[in-house]
Amino acid sequence: MYRGRFAPSPTGPLHFGSLVAALESYLHARAHRGLWIVRMEDLDLPRCVAGADEDILRTLEAFGFRWDGPVLYQSARTSAYRDALEQLKARDLAYPCSCSRRETGGGDYPGTCRSGLRDPSRPVAWRVRAEEHGDFVVYRSDGFFAYQLAVVVDDAAQGITHVVRGADLLDSTPRQNWLQRQLGYPVPQYRHVRVATNAEGEKLSKQTNAPAIEAVEAPRLLREALGFLGQPKPSEDCSTAPRILEFAVANYFLPSIG
Repeated sequence: MYRGRFAPSPTGPLHFGSLVAALESYLHARAHRGLWIVRMEDLDLPRCVAGADEDILRTLEAFGFRWDGPVLYQSARTSAYRDALEQLKARDLAYPCSCSRRETGGGDYPGTCRSGLRDPSRPVAWRVRAEEHGDFVVYRSDGFFAYQLAVVVDDAAQGITHVVRGADLLDSTPRQNWLQRQLGYPVPQYRHVRVATNAEGEKLSKQTNAPAIEAVEAPRLLREALGFLGQPKPSEDCSTAPRILEFAVANYFLPSIG
């Protein structure tokens, strides 16, 4: 059975870019008569905002979204991530690294610590020997598991068959595919949709001060999101969020993007 998911981070309220991602993943799942699962990616606890998870879930409900099964919280999954990391270590696919993000310059890691720690006095992260994708971090030096590892472990545990998300995560896909193959996990089908931006061309996000979406604006914003995704929009008689979503599922088609 088709199993899709929407995985917000509780670092603040949902914005229009979040709505676009949620809507496309929801429509894709429901149009294929599949399950739609919500996962709370609260792995980076210092960035999480107290109560943001509950606000996100209330907002999704107010916009007519209904998910299948309980919401999974990554913060309760550290033992599963640790097991996966130990598997990588046992096969010599992961190695400790003392390089800072500033030192790596944000590009592909040059492998400075591959043959031994550059500075043993520093906090240590763990990287994987991915080579063609750059040796990327799976366990951070501040003691938190990295997104790339956690999302792969959770997708496998939840039986996710299809991942529908923004094109800003396109570069993450080959890294996650590499981890899936190394850990013996199934590889989901991926679909990337264009990202909503502000007037300056910046991706809508909490960092660019994207405004929160309000429940009272649900019908209007759902119509806007459908238009952004190139999907048909219902007539004005279809005035509630649940009815708009029902129309959108019934009339969904796969655009030539992603």
